[in-house]
Amino acid sequence: MQRREEHDAGFGGQVYEQWMEKEGIPVYQSIIGVEDITELPRRPWARLGGAGTYIELEGTKQARKGLYVAEIPPGKALEPERHIYDELLYIAQGRGLAEVWQEGGPKHSFEWGEGALFATPLNVWHRFVNGGREPVIIFAQTSAPLAMTLFRDAEFVFNCPVNFTDRYSGEADYFAATDKVSREQLANGETRGTRWETNFVPDLRAVVGNYDSPWKVEGGGRQSYFRMAAWTSAGSSIWPVGVYHKAHYHGPGAILLGLNSEGYVLLWHRQYGIHPYQDGHGDEVIKMNWKNNSIYVPPTEWFHQHFNTGKEPARQLRVTGGGLGIELPTVTGRRSGEGGPGIRQGGTVIGHEDEDPQIRRDFQEALKQNGIEFAMNPVVYRTDPVGRIV
Repeated sequence: MQRREEHDAGFGGQVYEQWMEKEGIPVYQSIIGVEDITELPRRPWARLGGAGTYIELEGTKQARKGLYVAEIPPGKALEPERHIYDELLYIAQGRGLAEVWQEGGPKHSFEWGEGALFATPLNVWHRFVNGGREPVIIFAQTSAPLAMTLFRDAEFVFNCPVNFTDRYSGEADYFAATDKVSREQLANGETRGTRWETNFVPDLRAVVGNYDSPWKVEGGGRQSYFRMAAWTSAGSSIWPVGVYHKAHYHGPGAILLGLNSEGYVLLWHRQYGIHPYQDGHGDEVIKMNWKNNSIYVPPTEWFHQHFNTGKEPARQLRVTGGGLGIELPTVTGRRSGEGGPGIRQGGTVIGHEDEDPQIRRDFQEALKQNGIEFAMNPVVYRTDPVGRIV
């Protein structure tokens, strides 16, 4: 990982990039991700307090999503702030207290610890206090790039006088964990799944998953989806030891955060087809190891595939929405991702029978080195043509 010295505009992102430079903290760039966000170098952050670093990845640039890591020293607090963009926060380390209030309204506070996930409502004042004896490390996802690009005025973004009371009106229980769920129905009446309606998850690492996802992974994979403030597409997934997901691609901006176990992810652009190794494009495949507090973000239309090589079930946070209620863009107008149709049906998912055989061989070798048994069903590879990938 290297510090980024030069920046390109991307999707009109030059305004946001210039603003990051003025913040006086490091800006780090990678195509794919960061193996451990807590180990990134951080510098004192004059505006926010504490210390921090921005993270810019290819997929987040494409989706106009912002990432940063903030550190609060023991016994200290960040400066109060409000902003006209949405923010989703994960506590990677430590424990503390949050204070939240509307301009002119009463303050409400709630406690959080390691593994907590919550979202600050739009343009609401908030302040975070370290209540422990170790540094607090916060990982944040924001829609700041979109706000900066739209308004081009940092003074307005951070000092807009409007109270968006339809988002938050001082409810004392706004940040209380709930057990409320809603079922999401498609136009044909089919139920796609459930969403947990809550603005606070005490510990993501303890979420079991509220429905099975056999299309994603063999052996009992489970998922939970959250609707949290404006973040409509956050969720956690868990899958067993000794198995891996099917390769798939979709639009940009799906951010994945490792919560426990370890493994790796393979990524390659769809232009290299479903057999990148077999077809002589193995050097175009990127392999990134992941573990607790790793993040990775597939760029748009890149095949990617998640592997668990650890000795415990793998857990990850996945956020596809960009705040403001914006969903992850689809690819060529189709439903995309692991739950969508397969490559042979015009979709974006590579079934195990169609994948490159080296992928399974390499995974089995990685398990063997870790003393873990391979737990997937045998596969018979298809050799008939798949057709053009669109």
